[in-house]
Amino acid sequence: MMLFQRLIGSALAVAVVVGSVQTGVQLWQATPIIHAAERYESQKIESPAAPAALSTVPVQAGAHDHAHDHAHAAAPDWQPEDGAERTFWTWIANLLHAFSMALLVLAVMGVCLWRGTPVRSLPLAALVAAAGWLSTHFWPSLGLPAEIPGMDAARLGSRQGWWVLAAVSAALACGAVAGLRSPLRWPAAAAVLALPLIVGAPHIAADPFAGFSAEAQTALRALDAQFVQATTWIAVSFWLSMALACGLAFERWLRPTLAQGFGGNPVVTPTLEPKA
Repeated sequence: MMLFQRLIGSALAVAVVVGSVQTGVQLWQATPIIHAAERYESQKIESPAAPAALSTVPVQAGAHDHAHDHAHAAAPDWQPEDGAERTFWTWIANLLHAFSMALLVLAVMGVCLWRGTPVRSLPLAALVAAAGWLSTHFWPSLGLPAEIPGMDAARLGSRQGWWVLAAVSAALACGAVAGLRSPLRWPAAAAVLALPLIVGAPHIAADPFAGFSAEAQTALRALDAQFVQATTWIAVSFWLSMALACGLAFERWLRPTLAQGFGGNPVVTPTLEPKA
């Protein structure tokens, strides 16, 4: 019971730090680009969807989902106002996301400790966070990079399915490399990583900026390139702060409790002192 309480408490503390960092980086890097792209959405002229719009995943003719499924197409009953209210709810969403990821990172670190992995808390957290970055950002973004508002894209369900496939494949590859001892773990990890690339990410065959004027298309393409870079920095800052916060929280609150729970056996901690 104490272990569970410390796990939840540690994840909450990490979430406050990491979620706040993520919100700040988003406001600095991504929010200005999103606002700039949203100003062009009202200028878009909708064109009929083509039956052969997708290049890799078949969909029903006439189905048309935007990259972000924005509320501009069908206004909801309520949405936060721009400014402080929107920032507050963004921060809340980031806290929930950081809390779920912190629980996962701390749990994986606990399993590694239980298996007797002789790594200190901070380096261990960095390794787990690197696997998280690879699984949830880098590998999925190879096929589906971040998209700005107004872009045409494949059906939401198709994109979500491929994203899950890419994330799970990367996570399984990391687990195979870290958990298996056979030399075959490397080709097995490479094969699993290649699976989503072989399947192919869903994309529309048409120009994703069709319906905009030539001037608007030029501006939106530049914003799209900036947005991909911004989301990359956001993901890097998220997982770097996650590694630091989880490493410190694990060392302070969880490692001593876990050491007492493993049958009274001391936890193996590497030493930096040279041998005599």
